[in-house]
Amino acid sequence: MGAMAPKVSTAATRAALLEAAREEFASYGVAGARVDRIAERAGVNKERIYGHFGSKEKLFDAVIAEALDDLTARIALPGTDPVDYVARLTDYYRTHPDLVRLLMWEALNYRGQDLLPGQEDRVGRCARKNASLAGGMGRTPSAETGRLLFTLTGLALFPSMMTQLARIMLGDAADDHDAMREQVSAFVAAALK
Repeated sequence: MGAMAPKVSTAATRAALLEAAREEFASYGVAGARVDRIAERAGVNKERIYGHFGSKEKLFDAVIAEALDDLTARIALPGTDPVDYVARLTDYYRTHPDLVRLLMWEALNYRGQDLLPGQEDRVGRCARKNASLAGGMGRTPSAETGRLLFTLTGLALFPSMMTQLARIMLGDAADDHDAMREQVSAFVAAALK
């Protein structure tokens, strides 16, 4: 009687698919990603992707959700110190370029669309950040504090999103991540006075 292959748990398969998909989507986006490459990287049959996630788009959404869960777990809410929040976000995005690429691909793929199914959790996450920022500023959460949160997030993302523009404008100084974080932080501090 031949040896049986070890059984891989459903959770392990899902985790392997998410990891492989994160690499694939960060490299090729939603449209360019191929489920056969994801399955091959994960070491499973591509039908497992559809069994776990239903579609390539739903797999992409799960990858984004997992990446943002990690960010949320590591970066505290803005609270009373939005300058420190932006500095920590800037560092996080620099050390997680795959998340930056995923967010850019998402923006390109879904531009102008209403909320996608399953994004309600992200809306709730952002509402908590808005409430934290507003509370730290002695305000009530509003569209105004939401726009401020959006702007702060954009400032933190920009150095990691526009690396080529930084290289063009700054030359070798583009590699000084500490100076860039300090520049962004100083800008936020001055703007919030």
